Amino acid sequence: MKKSLSEQALAVIRKMQQNELTESVIYEKIAHFAKGEENKKTLMRLSGEEKAHYQVWKTYTEEELKPQKGKVLWYTLVARVLGFTFAVKLMERGEENAQDEYELLSAEVEESANIREQEEEHETALLDMLDEESLQYVGSMVLGLNDALVELTGSLAGFAFALQNTRLIALSGLIVGISATFSMASSEFLAARSEGRTDAFKSCTYTGIAYLVTVVLLILPYLLFSTTQFIPALICMLVIVVAIIAGFTYYTSVAQDQVFKKGFLEMAGISITVAVLSFVVGILAKRFLGIDL
Repeated sequence: MKKSLSEQALAVIRKMQQNELTESVIYEKIAHFAKGEENKKTLMRLSGEEKAHYQVWKTYTEEELKPQKGKVLWYTLVARVLGFTFAVKLMERGEENAQDEYELLSAEVEESANIREQEEEHETALLDMLDEESLQYVGSMVLGLNDALVELTGSLAGFAFALQNTRLIALSGLIVGISATFSMASSEFLAARSEGRTDAFKSCTYTGIAYLVTVVLLILPYLLFSTTQFIPALICMLVIVVAIIAGFTYYTSVAQDQVFKKGFLEMAGISITVAVLSFVVGILAKRFLGIDL
């Protein structure tokens, strides 16, 4: 029998019912291509939990709903590109705004508080069981990314005024960047081997790839601007630096439940400071050495 509820409470329940069904489908789809049997089982359990919650809310609305296709496609795509752990936690993070709705609902649906508590506890426990290989090497990626940002940002900023030619800056940066990529990757490999780790090659690969991708992105502005536009190229490079830091910090903050603001400000502050200091060094070097290219 349908419970007597206000239109406002019924609208909130219908929204929750819709979300539970949609997320159930998303978990199921991601489980089909997620690597690792335990991960597949965990995702299917999450799918089952969401479907059960859908059935609970259905007793109030007495409506049969359909999953939101756009949301399903979006999170499935995110899972394929950025990993299923990131996609799942990003989706669950979006539910944090539902607290006010549950408080509103508690006045008319007494069991809503218990349902919410059970959902949070169980889903948190299941999410913690997810084990994605790429996240095991986030430390290696951070090492490569951070080192590349600091070292290459400083080098390119220093070259900018010293050389005043975007092509020469790009060439110098490419030489420095490629050499540093091999150096950083080999250092990570030796460090991992000295610790007795069996994943030394994978670790150094993640470090090297992160470093190399950063090198390419930072040099790109100097190839796109004309030879005399070294200042616009430098500004564009700094914007890319901030964008890379923001993107990667956001990814790790979601996937590893870290604080975004602290990590972002720390990495951005170091990179920008090094760039400014290196730019000043380039000016001083050109003036005191008397080199005119």
